[in-house]
Amino acid sequence: MATALAFAAPVALLATQLTLPAFADPATAAVPVAAPAPTAQTFVAPTTIELVTDRDGFTVQAPPKPKPKPKPVPSAPPVAAAAPVPIPAPPVRSVAASAVVPVPAAPAPAPVAPVPTPGSAQAIAADMVAARGWSADDFGCLVSLWDRESGWRTTAANPNGAYGIPQAYPGSKMASAGADWQTNPATQITWGLDYIAGRYGTPCGAWQHSEAVGSY
Repeated sequence: MATALAFAAPVALLATQLTLPAFADPATAAVPVAAPAPTAQTFVAPTTIELVTDRDGFTVQAPPKPKPKPKPVPSAPPVAAAAPVPIPAPPVRSVAASAVVPVPAAPAPAPVAPVPTPGSAQAIAADMVAARGWSADDFGCLVSLWDRESGWRTTAANPNGAYGIPQAYPGSKMASAGADWQTNPATQITWGLDYIAGRYGTPCGAWQHSEAVGSY
């Protein structure tokens, strides 16, 4: 019994070792499928990267070299603020100083003498003729004479230089009768009567000469 067991074990082992593999049927055998080539994988860093190399189908990328930091530009030192220029306060005026100073009133213009009219000049002449003892006819001759010469106007001027009621030539001759000879009829009449008396005797004598030659 013991011998049988010892023999059986090697037989079983031999049977096991001599077991041949089964041959597959060529008609039914499956065609082997080629394994897919490994896909290249890319690893991306969290920041901007640069391509380094391709190792065993894997693309390896690495971050770029860090750029040098710019040197800080030294800032200009703070400029001290200029001290404010003090503005002087305006002077305080007292009530007395700011009071309105009364302006003196302009002097009233001197009264201007009215321009004598021919009628007023004749009235003055009538009194002077009577004072000299001449007649009313002489006064009539005087009126006609000076009507022709000046119209009894104190400012009558002739281009030849004669001036005033009696048409003195030149007019400045009448200054012997008064400084106001340019405007005062009494001054002009006084000078004119003196001239007539000395040259023609009476106003009628002067009128007759004027009628004869056109002037006296």
